[in-house]
Amino acid sequence: MRTLGAGRLLGTGARRMADAVLFEFLHTEMVAELWAQDPDPGPGGQKVSLSVLEGMGFRVGQALGERLPRETLAFREELDVLKFLCKDVWAAVFQKQMDSLRTNHQGTYVLQDNSFPLLIRMASGLQYLEEAPKFLAFTCGLLRGTLSTLGIKSLVTASVAALPACKFQVVIQRS
Repeated sequence: MRTLGAGRLLGTGARRMADAVLFEFLHTEMVAELWAQDPDPGPGGQKVSLSVLEGMGFRVGQALGERLPRETLAFREELDVLKFLCKDVWAAVFQKQMDSLRTNHQGTYVLQDNSFPLLIRMASGLQYLEEAPKFLAFTCGLLRGTLSTLGIKSLVTASVAALPACKFQVVIQRS
């Protein structure tokens, strides 16, 4: 009996769903492992854990940016780069586009995802709202790393007002 490769067996849609589940599981385990080292780390310990997650995301974002086609690297304006992040990069990582992009035209952008995949499982209770920042640090780094590869230095922060929606604020660092 001949066996089929995973690609043929699962098909494109099922493979993407499996990839998304594996990424979500890996992300959850990274967060859990960093917080398991010290279950009550206090304010300083939380900053270190968030910084580690953000750094991991930054490196993944850099690697993702390095794999982009050459024509992608020829954006003329910041807004075009952010649109690309919201549509193409977000779809590649989370199988959906960002819900909205706003700017003040002075180097600050707000990207909103109304059903952020890494927060959906937490959306069942308000008690998880204070846990949400742990699950956003990696993605902040991912955005910052991708932007860095595209030649844009930035500061990326995230906020959650109601689960599973979140906002990422990108502030471009001018030199």
